Amino acid sequence: MMPSKQHKRTRAQESSGAIERIYITMRHLFNRGFYKPMGISGETLRESLLTLRPEIYGSIAEEKIELHGLLYVMDRLPYGIEECRYINLTSDEGYHKSHFQPIIPAKRRRNCYRIDEEQMNIEITRGRSEIYDILTHLTFLYIESHKIMRQVLINENGDLIRDWTKLEQAVLQKKALSQQEKEIALTHTANFLGRTFDEVSEIYPEFSCEQDEHRFLKIIYFLGKGAIAEVMEGNRRLITFSPVLKERLGHHIHGERWAQRIKEELLKQGWMERPLHIISANMHSVMNSLFAKTALPKEAKDKTDFQLYEELSKAQNVNLREKVHKKALESGMIYLKDESGTNIDVQLFDTNQFIEASALEEGKEAPIIFVMDYAFGEQAYETMDELLKPFKQGDKRIYMNVASISIMGKAGILDGGKGDIMIPKSHIFEGTADNYPFKNKLKKRHFGEDVNVYTGAMITVLGTSLQNRDILKFFHDSSWDVIGLEMEGAHYQKAIQSASKIRGSISAAVEVRYAYYASDNPLETGSTLASGGLGTTGVKPTYLITQKILDQILN
Repeated sequence: MMPSKQHKRTRAQESSGAIERIYITMRHLFNRGFYKPMGISGETLRESLLTLRPEIYGSIAEEKIELHGLLYVMDRLPYGIEECRYINLTSDEGYHKSHFQPIIPAKRRRNCYRIDEEQMNIEITRGRSEIYDILTHLTFLYIESHKIMRQVLINENGDLIRDWTKLEQAVLQKKALSQQEKEIALTHTANFLGRTFDEVSEIYPEFSCEQDEHRFLKIIYFLGKGAIAEVMEGNRRLITFSPVLKERLGHHIHGERWAQRIKEELLKQGWMERPLHIISANMHSVMNSLFAKTALPKEAKDKTDFQLYEELSKAQNVNLREKVHKKALESGMIYLKDESGTNIDVQLFDTNQFIEASALEEGKEAPIIFVMDYAFGEQAYETMDELLKPFKQGDKRIYMNVASISIMGKAGILDGGKGDIMIPKSHIFEGTADNYPFKNKLKKRHFGEDVNVYTGAMITVLGTSLQNRDILKFFHDSSWDVIGLEMEGAHYQKAIQSASKIRGSISAAVEVRYAYYASDNPLETGSTLASGGLGTTGVKPTYLITQKILDQILN
């Protein structure tokens, strides 16, 4: 009998295995309580990330430094983290009452605290997804730091190249850098990064922030310095998890606190029995759709709706946004700024205040529209699960009259481009056998010919920063018919199905709507999340989806 040929694993299978190893490793390290990311304890994590080669991290597996991936990561980590040897992940443990000033990353809503020159504490209030997000970003950061170290160390005696010493002089000098000094420092930096002067000059201003115009140079210097200290002096960087975080994780502490406050407000207003329409979206599109035209009659006069929304989305038009917010508050909106640690703000709209009674069907009550800000990964299950539970008042249980749940968000698209719309028929949870088919009340036909719309399955991924082209191509080309990827859909649907079909805390006939607009196409070179934001491209699909949701709720 002839021996069978050994099966050769495809890149998609290797990548899938790497993702699985990353998550198993991260859970193990969390249970252990600490690890050294560039030591033996972090080896599996590093190797798996290098095997995976996620699209967002670009040239992580090459010797040249990945600039766009570095920018993506630094936007999601606290200012000054590159200087810290000790990173401590904590729960909400009362630092907001201390003298420490919270540091909030540009593109992640989380509180971080610089404890001293060497230590940064990062508060975890959004569940495991947040831990995965931080640990993968830090692993990338430390891999890049060792690339820098390998370029600037001449020998085992610790001698350094001239380019490095010139960068060090520029970073450590106390007076502000002149244009000439900046360009000299950039020339030396480009040399050992393996990048052209053009490349580093182009990305340089994107790293600048309010605290520091020359942040790019400091990041490169302190990353390299940390790696040199690890290799030459044995001063390993250390990531720890606080005992309180280990104890609290998975117990829905923040989600329960968040949901309790909302239900208390609904009860106080006498709205528990009114039809409640829940929308997971941003904090502007529903409010602007309802009140922008009446709040801004002059600005709306010669503009289409979308042109008005574009004006409102521009950073400089703070006063216009304030006018709309004021009009909304005058017209029955209640705004609940988060106090629970979930970082999810809430708006409640009493439609009685702005809908004519004649517009309602006979015998129907005017609905309450409930808008919750975006959740993050597994936090979607925690918050929705707690929200849909009945309110306990002594021995009494009070049930909300949930009429519909709509989820709008941005997602990566696999067949199309930025600004296109995806209407899912099901959510598949990556790395598990879980899949959630549902009847989506939003249909492709509702959007007409104005925008490209795709229908099919959406994959809920464990982290957008871990996706690579091989896995995504497999999902796109296979019989799964996957049109896009996001991080919350399966978690929301799990909570909805549990509440409606198992616990019976909401009606089994509750209507669900899911729609996503494309923020990137990870299958296209140069179109990943690391390539930059949507800009005004996202305005039209955001408001188009919002309008279709509101049409179904109000009509």
